[in-house]
Amino acid sequence: MIPLNGLSRSKEDRNLAGCLLYFQHDNRSVEYKTTGWKLEPDGRHITFTDGCGIGRLRLVGNKQQQIEAFPEKQIKRVRIVQRADGYYCQFSVPVERTVEHISTGSHVGIDVGLKAFYTDSEGNTVENPRHYRKAEKKLKRLHRHVSRKQKKSKNRKKERSHLAKAYLKVQRQREDFARKRANTLVTSNDLIAYENLQIRNMVKNHHLAKSIHDAGWGQFIRWVNYYGTLHEISVIAVAPQYTSQDCSACGTVVKKSLSVRTHICPGCGIVLDRDHNAALNILAKATSRYPGAQGNP
Repeated sequence: MIPLNGLSRSKEDRNLAGCLLYFQHDNRSVEYKTTGWKLEPDGRHITFTDGCGIGRLRLVGNKQQQIEAFPEKQIKRVRIVQRADGYYCQFSVPVERTVEHISTGSHVGIDVGLKAFYTDSEGNTVENPRHYRKAEKKLKRLHRHVSRKQKKSKNRKKERSHLAKAYLKVQRQREDFARKRANTLVTSNDLIAYENLQIRNMVKNHHLAKSIHDAGWGQFIRWVNYYGTLHEISVIAVAPQYTSQDCSACGTVVKKSLSVRTHICPGCGIVLDRDHNAALNILAKATSRYPGAQGNP
């Protein structure tokens, strides 16, 4: 996604903003297929030739974004997207990406949580970044600024822009964290097992809903599955029932509430962190269901 010259008050920007007014209020994008646009040879300008009147725009990407390297016939979609910090141009190009996975022979189960972002079957934990919680104080202050401004005034519009940029920053932080953690997890293992959690049902608990949304488990799991497919390793979802209650060593059912963070088995005497015990059970479920799995089920 390449930024457009959307931060200044140039004629190009006014044309672009004016074009987006033709679309519904909730829409923040305009899409073209193979016609209605022309990319200049330098790859730094794009001209929209339809009747919308956008005209010629400058692309402000970094040096690694060399869209001019692709023939125009390979570009199947061009989309103008409005974000809180400006306008961006997306180019859809069919490519085949291949990644050579270096086998480690490691199989891991992960248990996502709120105290730690996830705990794996080796007992390693990843800290929960809590991006929204850290930004919550600033977001509340910006909300107050918006509410104090007169409706439809320029000052209110300015404060709404500041608020939208703050939310966008949280969104990008969460996305960046999920991608990097998922990539690290996949490149380090040959099999990954996780709980198939029903997050939509879990957020009905209003005491935990904000923290669950802030953790972004669903986004993380999607990236794990994406990178797993890319690396051609097994990524297996298992049923979440009894993963926290069963003892990973002997199978004894040890009832415990959410507030109990340590697993103490009266049968075999093993003592483990609750999430570590769950991660071991998740891995055991996956390997029993798919012994010797080589690809994503």
